[in-house]
Parts: sequence; structure tokens; C-alpha cells
Amino acid sequence: MTTSDTWLVVGLGNPGTQYSRNRHNVGAMAVDVLAARTGATLKRHKARAAAAEVRVGVLPGGAPGPRAVLAVPSSWMNESGGPVKALMSFYKVPPRQLVVIHDELDIPFASSRVKLGGGEGGHNGLRSISKSVGTKDYVRVRLGIGRPPGRQDPADFVLKDFASGERADVGVLLEDAADVVEDLLTQGLTYAQDRWNAR
Repeated sequence: MTTSDTWLVVGLGNPGTQYSRNRHNVGAMAVDVLAARTGATLKRHKARAAAAEVRVGVLPGGAPGPRAVLAVPSSWMNESGGPVKALMSFYKVPPRQLVVIHDELDIPFASSRVKLGGGEGGHNGLRSISKSVGTKDYVRVRLGIGRPPGRQDPADFVLKDFASGERADVGVLLEDAADVVEDLLTQGLTYAQDRWNAR
């Protein structure tokens, strides 16, 4: 793998089965959907992550899509930066080819958005990555998880599982997230933004 043709697609979450269906783990869930699409299994990597080397999507004309590493850090959310930086070094991925999939309170529930750079919006996983990588100029795929009801603390809300009535929409959201990544890697950032950010 060379610097020019490899992407790193990271899904954020907390480790452990008790967190695996939390709202905060929707990024990790989306990477699982991408891995299933490619027939890959994420395996333990020395960079404190589970990872798999795949090709994502299909290029115009039918050729296999770009090379990518799908990964989920095995650290806590607020320590995601160390594993991400280690994976970037191992696979020689530049920041512009880093894609981070994460939960987002500030967009509508079950919506997907994509952007390059910007702030972290109080998201500790993004803050850790920006600090470790040394830049905010990487791509974020933002997955809407809803807003806390009433006066519930957002920090508590994100560590709750999705409600039973939301799960069908979450399934659609995860498939959409995988589509966003495929669009991004095969068609480019502008195409992905035009398609998904207007919804």
C-alpha cells in the first residue's frame, strides 16, 4: 500500500459489549456494516484497534474501489487519537485521506452529513484525534443520533442504547453511512456533500 492510494476509515465508539449498541458507538457500527459489505473481518491490530484492509465500493466503469483500511479503536472514545495516529503511520495514510465516522447531536436523528475539517463540537473522540494527528483537516462522516429529552445530560444520553422505536431508522442510518463512505472514496468529497448534506 502506498500513501497515494490508501484511505483510513475509522468508526468511533467505546470498547466492550455493554457499550456496543450505545448511541456513542454508531460510528463503530457503521464500520461493521462497511466490513460486512466487503466480506472482511476486523482483526486485532498492534495499533490498539481492530482493522481490515479492503476495497471500498466500485469506481465509475466498474473497477474495484480504492484501497482502504477499516478500523475501530480498542481504546476509550476520549483516547481515540493514539490508535488513529498509529494506524496512519503504519499504513502511511495522510490526514486528507482519513475519514472518521462519529455520532452527532447537532444534526437530525438518522441523518448523515459529511464535511472536511471544522471544530469538534464537544466530541471527545474528535478532540483526541485532532490533537494526536496535529490537524483538524480530515473528513468527518456525522451521524445524527437525536437530542437528549428534557434536561438529560448529553454525556448520559450518548451512553444509552437507541430506543426500540428508533432501531429500524438506525439500520437505515448505518447503511446510509456506508453509502456516504463509498461515495466519498469513489466519487470525491464534493459529490458526497452534494448528495448527502442537502437531505
